[in-house]
Amino acid sequence: MLPPGLAAHLADRTDQQLLGRLLPAARTVVRLVVGDCACDLVRPRHADPREDERQHRHRWRKAGGLRADLLAVIERHRRGGSVPAPAGGWPRALAAFVAEHARNAGDTLYLLRFTDAPATAATLDPPVRRLRAAQVVADPGAWLEEQVPVLVVP
Repeated sequence: MLPPGLAAHLADRTDQQLLGRLLPAARTVVRLVVGDCACDLVRPRHADPREDERQHRHRWRKAGGLRADLLAVIERHRRGGSVPAPAGGWPRALAAFVAEHARNAGDTLYLLRFTDAPATAATLDPPVRRLRAAQVVADPGAWLEEQVPVLVVP
């Protein structure tokens, strides 16, 4: 079901509990990544890898991440760059997966976050956005917004 190169890792217990409150019918909470990073799923990589890393450093400082953790974050991002993108790019492949998953499993919640810090009630303040799978496929680059939970329905 997952496109080649995309991996699903079981989320930690805190994320499972908090996200489970937004969608009580959920049985499993996972993190979707390319390599070890999710950036490719929502935006193209910069042609100059140093520019991507500059953006990560800037966003990490803005998000209040600890400097000691930054190098691990950048290393994970680098590993994602070694995974070849599918035809049409990662956002389109993710959208196709999301639509197929909605058809097979029903309503599914997605949340894009930049840091690895577990979710908290405060980070889940925005109301859940509801989209049909067809809307995700129609605009694969814009349906998933950082820190906004999105419920995708068939």
